[in-house]
Amino acid sequence: MYDVLVIGGGHAGIEAAAAAARMKQKTLLVTHKLDMIGSMPCNPSVGGPAKGIVVREIDAFGGLMPQAADQTALQFKMLNTKKGPGVRCLRVQSDRDAYKAWMLNALKKQESLELLEQKAARILLDGKKIIGVECEDGTQILARTVILTAGTGMRSTILRGHTATEAGPDGLPTNSSLSASLKKAGLDLIRLKTGTPPRIVYDSVDLSQAVIQPPTEGFLAFSETTTPDMVRPYDKQLPCYLIYTTPKTHEIIRSHLEDSAMYSGLVTGTGPRYCPSIEDKLVRFADRPRHQLFLEPEREAYDTFYIQGFSTSMPTNVQEEMVRSLPGMENVEILKYAYAIEYDAIDPLQMKPSLENKKIENLFTAGQVNGTSGYEEAAGQGLMAGINASLKNMGREPLVLGREQAYIGVMIDDLCTKGTKEPYRLLTSRAEYRLLLRHDNAPDRLCEIAWKTGTLSDERYEAFRKEKELEEQIIEDLKNARIKPDEKSAAILAQIGSEPLEHGTDALTLLKRPEMTIEHLEPLTGISAPEKIAQRIEIETRYAGYIEKAKRDVERLSRLEKVRIPADIDYSAIDNIALEARSKLSLIRPETLGQASRISGINPSDIAVLGALLKQKTSA
Repeated sequence: MYDVLVIGGGHAGIEAAAAAARMKQKTLLVTHKLDMIGSMPCNPSVGGPAKGIVVREIDAFGGLMPQAADQTALQFKMLNTKKGPGVRCLRVQSDRDAYKAWMLNALKKQESLELLEQKAARILLDGKKIIGVECEDGTQILARTVILTAGTGMRSTILRGHTATEAGPDGLPTNSSLSASLKKAGLDLIRLKTGTPPRIVYDSVDLSQAVIQPPTEGFLAFSETTTPDMVRPYDKQLPCYLIYTTPKTHEIIRSHLEDSAMYSGLVTGTGPRYCPSIEDKLVRFADRPRHQLFLEPEREAYDTFYIQGFSTSMPTNVQEEMVRSLPGMENVEILKYAYAIEYDAIDPLQMKPSLENKKIENLFTAGQVNGTSGYEEAAGQGLMAGINASLKNMGREPLVLGREQAYIGVMIDDLCTKGTKEPYRLLTSRAEYRLLLRHDNAPDRLCEIAWKTGTLSDERYEAFRKEKELEEQIIEDLKNARIKPDEKSAAILAQIGSEPLEHGTDALTLLKRPEMTIEHLEPLTGISAPEKIAQRIEIETRYAGYIEKAKRDVERLSRLEKVRIPADIDYSAIDNIALEARSKLSLIRPETLGQASRISGINPSDIAVLGALLKQKTSA
């Protein structure tokens, strides 16, 4: 008997198992192959727009992905540096082999966690409550809570051209029996599709025809625990390369569209809108003369490239023509052909904001099995599933992060409130409070919560608290530092292209100028700050007006989140609510008035009626 049983060793399963174990739960992770834990069947990269901030949020809870990404990174790149702080994000290109090895080693060392190489065949139920799983060899494993993180492995099919093969990603076997047992238990499953591009041999590419994409200078990291000696130095980081499709590439693809699994009628699942195959790009964006592709290294040996942006389900012979039509690839050697993969996922409208299933008690789900795409989205859900399964075992209230607290909160709210018909991908545009959800302030937002929950160590929390004290002291010193409109200040301001002062002011006010930094002001104030603290103070000061407005919006809307909706409410009996609203409220069964207000098709008038009814019941 275990406290928490995790099925699946992908990115969701890793964080779920590690979080539960950090919370002192007796945890077991069951997976097909231990040496495939942390596998990256698609692009071996971590981070990017919105996703990179999720990785920072995972770090605030003491998660593993940020540390693994830092310590196995081949290249660090900060994206959107010329845009506002709400969309800046870190992305690393990882060594896929080193990443897997790092994760397996970390899990083996984790106290309260056991690993088992087995195939979970079906879930075990006691009425409408899960009590464990039965493995393929007949072994039964019992647990108080079960977290399903089966990824793209349930009833999965590899598709190339007119050929369909029952198999999972990266050569893993598919799991049809587990999928069947979920369906038998009454869960609604959906069919989704994703895919990967070809992998090519580095030495067979003429890189003189590509544009080099260097890393970003300076020390960058996802984890607060990472130090410069833990990461690859700038001059040893590996570059990526930019190329474009050619007219010949487009001609080959268009002439073979009917050979693509996607257009031959073989594909039945819905693919990701925001990461389409190359043939889908040509059909949807027919007016574009070319599409950009990135050649990205997969391991330290620098022997293979991943062709980012060239996902396809064409037959292998057509893939060869397509790849060799690209610049510098006339004599390329293909190491691994591209494929599309279809798989079963669980309709996310069936889960609570805690990630517990509404139909089967004590069953939590996380990752691509919930209809998402991406390693980061999976890891964020796994973290929360591990936390909430543990909290349920402890008899404590679940942890539900708000949309103003974390991108993880945005994602989970979207999934259980709106559902999805395609692989869901996090985007900065999905977050209405993205100026509050920045790369730099993830510890401020979440470390206190994580420590109280039990997933962040006392040591990490103490380091965070001391850094906050230092930051507050620096802010206070800047407020008290007066700068006079004299020759010295005029000369220093002129050096950075800033207007001279007309009146005396404090340093914090002067920091509101967009060109100004704490370092610029140091000759006038004598105040210095560590780089990451300085960056945070500068952003908070410069964007103070926008940040305060966002916080007021959050406060206004938070009133709806505080209004709880009884689980047994009969929506069909409520007069003056539209028929569509009754139907959707009955299906989704929101837990708060705020969640109800975000359901597609629910009008403000419906919320007003429901709010009045709940107020009346509370008063009674």
